[in-house]
Amino acid sequence: VRALSEVGKVSVVAPDQERSGTSHAVTMYRPLRAVEVRGIPGAVQAFQLDGTPADCVKLAVEVLLKERPHLVVSGVNAGPNLGTDVLYSGTVSAAVEGLIMGIPSMAVSIADHSGKWLGLDKAVELAARTAQAIWERGLPEDTLLNINLPCLPASEMKGIRITRAGIRRYRDFVEERKDPWGRSYYWLTGEAVDLEEGPDSDTRAVKDGWISITPIRFQLTHEEFRKELAGWQLD
Repeated sequence: VRALSEVGKVSVVAPDQERSGTSHAVTMYRPLRAVEVRGIPGAVQAFQLDGTPADCVKLAVEVLLKERPHLVVSGVNAGPNLGTDVLYSGTVSAAVEGLIMGIPSMAVSIADHSGKWLGLDKAVELAARTAQAIWERGLPEDTLLNINLPCLPASEMKGIRITRAGIRRYRDFVEERKDPWGRSYYWLTGEAVDLEEGPDSDTRAVKDGWISITPIRFQLTHEEFRKELAGWQLD
């Protein structure tokens, strides 16, 4: 927040607890509660919300903030959002929600699950520098930036690579346990399996110690196949 406040006025709307893996879920069947938080250095307004990251952006723009934001910055997230992680990620989905609402957006993550926040200073400095560049140059209307830093001290990071989203899948593990009444419940875990797509993929860049910046475009229609599909004569 302090780093971004050197670029512009910063307002914060953040989930009140861990929301990893919530993707683009929005809360529709219960009320949402926002609590104003005071004393955050660099923030002109701050709220915690008992909803998802996408909820945070929706309420920020529509209700909570005094002015419509010029930029959505989601993160810094503890843990990477690489390749097809973007489809599961609450962090990236907050940036997607900003994009849907017509606001330039970026997501920032560090590939560190340890809680030590290696490279955090570098992440916030890069976020501020990228925010300034977006302000000066702009982004395509259908594109957000997905930034991932390796789990390294800033001094050991090799630099920045402009990448494309790789393919990342998971080898899932489901652990069954019993509650005190003998009923089964389950913990879903897993480990990432990166399917390499060459040296320009985000997964490879971060694994090799580079900062990855990927322009993510949300054009969901396969135009070439749409023409072929019309010839299937399904009617």
